[in-house]
Amino acid sequence: MRTARHRKGKNNRLFMMMNGLRFERRAEGDYYKVLLHIGSTYVPVSDEDVEELKKQSAILGDKLLEFFLDRVGYSSYLKDQIKAELGKLGDPPKQITSLRQSIQDI
Repeated sequence: MRTARHRKGKNNRLFMMMNGLRFERRAEGDYYKVLLHIGSTYVPVSDEDVEELKKQSAILGDKLLEFFLDRVGYSSYLKDQIKAELGKLGDPPKQITSLRQSIQDI
C-alpha cells in the first residue's frame, strides 16, 4: 500500500491507496472537499460521508468494505469498479487495512 501524500496544485492533496483508487483533498473553497478517484473516473465525497467513513473505519472490522461501498458506490457500475481496484491489493484483510488507512489519512 502506498500512503504517500503527493501535492497537486496549491491546496489539493492526493492520498494514495494504489494507482487506480485514491482520495484527493480539494481546496477549502471547493464545494466537495474530497474526491475519490477510481481509475480515470472520480466521485465527489461529501463532508458528511468523509466524517462517517472516518468514524466507522475506526469501529468496523471486516464490514468496513461493505460500508464503504454502500456509502460511496452510487451505482452497481461504480461499486464494481471500486471492487476491481481493491481486488488488485490482494486478499480481503489487506484490502480492508489499506482502505482503513486511506480513509484515516483524508
